[in-house]
Amino acid sequence: MNVNECVQKGWLVRIAPDQELVHKELVESAYDLEKAGSALDDEDYKWGIVKSYYAMFHAARAILFSLGYQEKRHAAVTIVLEELHKQGKIESKFVTQFKAAISAREDADYHYTYSDVLARQSLDMAEEFTHRMQKLLNRADK
Repeated sequence: MNVNECVQKGWLVRIAPDQELVHKELVESAYDLEKAGSALDDEDYKWGIVKSYYAMFHAARAILFSLGYQEKRHAAVTIVLEELHKQGKIESKFVTQFKAAISAREDADYHYTYSDVLARQSLDMAEEFTHRMQKLLNRADK
């Protein structure tokens, strides 16, 4: 599936690019990233994984708002990231990281599978991913 098909299916809605929404999503991303780190400090590995995913989700959502899209399904975010990779705007590892974060969050939430190691890996990915999305947004501003 591609971005146009997502729009046709209603998974993405075209909106005017909105810098206020971009900013709000980045604030939420930073908040979730901080809470993920705090959760690891508290040895709450499940919550660390969940918050790491949401830090990434909000950073990616900021990208969508900057491009003039609003997602109606989380899967649409992955499709937009894949499109950005095809366009050479982000490296493939960031698509892979996002997919891994989805899987880790689902495993933690629905299958009660989480650990110290996985939580730390999730946080490391979230830090790298959010930094890369911010860098992409900064380039778009210029």
